[in-house]
Amino acid sequence: MKSTAKDWDQIRHAFSTSIMVDTSLASLAQNLDGVEWPIKGADETPAKYIDLAFEEVVELLQLKGQPEERIDTLIEILRETQAFDDPFGDMVEQTEVAAERDNVLLKNLAKLGIPENFPIVLTGLEPGTLEFCRLEKLATLGEFAVFAQGMAQTVIVGGDFRKLLNALSHVDEASLATVLPFRPGTKGLHLVEALAQVANAPDAAARVEVAVTWFVDELGAIERDLAAGGSLERHFVVLGNPVLEQRAAALLRPHLRTPAKVPESAAAPAKKSGWFGWLFGR
Repeated sequence: MKSTAKDWDQIRHAFSTSIMVDTSLASLAQNLDGVEWPIKGADETPAKYIDLAFEEVVELLQLKGQPEERIDTLIEILRETQAFDDPFGDMVEQTEVAAERDNVLLKNLAKLGIPENFPIVLTGLEPGTLEFCRLEKLATLGEFAVFAQGMAQTVIVGGDFRKLLNALSHVDEASLATVLPFRPGTKGLHLVEALAQVANAPDAAARVEVAVTWFVDELGAIERDLAAGGSLERHFVVLGNPVLEQRAAALLRPHLRTPAKVPESAAAPAKKSGWFGWLFGR
């Protein structure tokens, strides 16, 4: 027996991620010159052995009537197969990279100035779609784009998953603005729209925390404007919906390091003055 426990540990750990781990050893040996695996059986695969320690493999082989040197054959088969498997794995990885590079959705994200790493949780997608993305481990728009590109053409998707997919595919800015904090006619994503899109969510507070962290530069610009005497409300006028503007602004207020003036409409009514004020204002 030429092999050592170190030899076995090296190859079994390397082979644990091989795509051929469940291929029969006899079949693997046929692809090699002058090597045979004498033990027959459907379960005679690398997976049967690679979880065992060196001594355990030797003992198992001896129980099957094989000499202890048979582990040398096993290691040779795995090593030679791994040498073939590695370039194949590299080729698959390169193919995946090339596919991402040619991804139309990723290209359109770049064209629109939308970061690939923008969190899915800050989109206006429906709860069911957000849950689907969570289950599929799609945390960013880039991951969404790669996943969508890789879906079979026969897969039918609906709801705002399809809306976002179509909007990105065709660069439909109006539709995009309904599911992303996107402002038609401009590039990039914006804090104000992000707050508006999470305003009605049950977990709005948690998502606002993510938003102010992500849009830290825009938050800083708003705070500088407030410090110079500006109004918080004017930053939200772009939403074009007074009720939504107030709700989104209210979500941002606790996160401002520069206090924002309370709008007059929300301020407490002034006390009555004069004789009627003395009589009824108590």
